[in-house]
Amino acid sequence: MIDSLNALIIGHLGPQGPLLLAGGLGLMLIIIALPFFLRREAEPFDKLKKEARNQSQARDRESREGALRRSGDKSDKLNRFAHFLEPKDKEQMSAARLKMLRAGYRGKNAVRMFHAMQFLLAFGMLMLGVIYAYLVSRSQPLDMQGMAMSTLLPAAAGYYLPTYWVQRRLQTRQQLITEGFPDALDMMLVCVEAGQSLDQSIARVAKEIGPAYPDLAEELEIVSQETRAGKERVTVLRDLSERVGLPDITSFVTTMIQSATFGTSIAEALRVYSAEMRDKRVMRAEEKANTLPTKLTLGTMFFTVPPLMVILIGPSLHGVVKAFGG
Repeated sequence: MIDSLNALIIGHLGPQGPLLLAGGLGLMLIIIALPFFLRREAEPFDKLKKEARNQSQARDRESREGALRRSGDKSDKLNRFAHFLEPKDKEQMSAARLKMLRAGYRGKNAVRMFHAMQFLLAFGMLMLGVIYAYLVSRSQPLDMQGMAMSTLLPAAAGYYLPTYWVQRRLQTRQQLITEGFPDALDMMLVCVEAGQSLDQSIARVAKEIGPAYPDLAEELEIVSQETRAGKERVTVLRDLSERVGLPDITSFVTTMIQSATFGTSIAEALRVYSAEMRDKRVMRAEEKANTLPTKLTLGTMFFTVPPLMVILIGPSLHGVVKAFGG
């Protein structure tokens, strides 16, 4: 059925008929869907603001604030597309924001930019695939399967590329925070034993550890600033645990909260927990070292065994071939 349909299209539109039909259908769908995406109903509050700005001089301050908000909206080029670039479900939106936070993207438009990049890359790669298929079809005919592979695969790759990038960035950032956390605990223990409070020690560690571990320093700096702003320490620490999403940070937060709740010594809790973190870092290094022989086995088989076989068996084979050939 597909072959007969392909032959019918080629008979009416020529060898490039399937490609032209696919491009025309895609362009038509985009033209039909674009007005629905760009349509944004005016909010009643905006209408009231426009009426209020023209009534009296007492509303001048409100009109200036509205101008500032409008200028901010102009700087945010994606604000008009927010209704389809962001998830409608609150849980999905919260999960997407948390994932972007853990990857290090703290902008208020991070989720919106992520979905915009998915759309733009998918559309751009689709257009490149269509152009490539058109150029190839001029030299040799393409069937429906080859055309679909040339156009849909690049579009799928462009769509999933931002997801892969964010996930890779999240894993790299968590790995860097895990590596630097034991050193940060040691420095925090030194500051606490020197007489500083926990809040002062966190601020000091965030300042000192920045050149070596900037991601961890950024998280600790956020904790310090939120504490200075008057937020409760328990809430700040729990936000840190949720924002980073690492078991080591979660255990540290639990230890600090329990120490503050039961009135135990913070220095003693930090001493015990920092020792555990150093042990865990040594254990992780030993685990990586133990996996090296397994990882080297494949390389050894490919690059050591074949030359060894040639050296050992090669002269014998040469002698046998020479004997039978003679």
